Amino acid sequence: MNPSSEFHDKGDSGRSIGAILIDNGRLSPEAAERILKLQKDKGMRFGDAAIQLGLVSAADIEQALSHQYDYPYLSSSSQVSDTLVAAFKPFSPVVEQLRALRSQLMLRWFGSAAANKTLAVVSPESSEGRSFVAANLAVVFSQLGERTLLIDADLRQPVQHQFFGLNNKQGLSSVLAGRSTREEAAMRIPDLMNLTVLPAGPQAPNPLELLSRPQFSALLAQCGDDFDIVIVDTPPAAPTADAQTICARTRGALIVTRRDISRAASLRRMTLSLQQDGVHLVGTLLNNG
Repeated sequence: MNPSSEFHDKGDSGRSIGAILIDNGRLSPEAAERILKLQKDKGMRFGDAAIQLGLVSAADIEQALSHQYDYPYLSSSSQVSDTLVAAFKPFSPVVEQLRALRSQLMLRWFGSAAANKTLAVVSPESSEGRSFVAANLAVVFSQLGERTLLIDADLRQPVQHQFFGLNNKQGLSSVLAGRSTREEAAMRIPDLMNLTVLPAGPQAPNPLELLSRPQFSALLAQCGDDFDIVIVDTPPAAPTADAQTICARTRGALIVTRRDISRAASLRRMTLSLQQDGVHLVGTLLNNG
């Protein structure tokens, strides 16, 4: 994205860069007048003139452009964690890789004739980047304009509510226990208009039993009707049967491994177990981080 678009250039939103910056509180009308004068005198683009005057940063211009072209991402002042690199740094190499992964998943899974809507993100052990990948994949799918739901199905050590700055008083556990509805527990993410997160909810003493209930399958089916993409974060597969139970219901899984962390034996056991349950292994991602 070129941070030097002119003040009067307009994208899909129909608003100018200057108007967006004023509306977001990044620029005063008086400052915009100074920029317009320099722009006219020097024949510059609005963004270049604004940056030269020191009134905004290149990041401010990129942020405005993202809104202008309906590709929203968050500013550094957001409440959510900087773990969500796709929401904060959409031009970074790691996010380019996530977008490439998104394209592969659209071709191999979500865009198939079977009309798959739900995908679990799994890994054999903890600390392999599974939740990071799930969260950021949900962000890049939402930025594509897909109505995206991220479900935190790790009922033992959930983190998605922390990533997104959400309370965890209601969530998947309370929905499966009949204590709340999905509509009550799921939360839209401000500034990422196509993204909704269903956190894990209060810690339950019987997570595997909750995930094994017919209500979980029914919930996933309902979510598939209401959303274009459903990404499900899971607990590590090796310690419990939770992840296997989740994947048997999503029918598709993306495996995440981490260099120098993942163990080949654990990966083989998990892969074999999922295949025996008829889970389609959509792909494997090697996390170098």
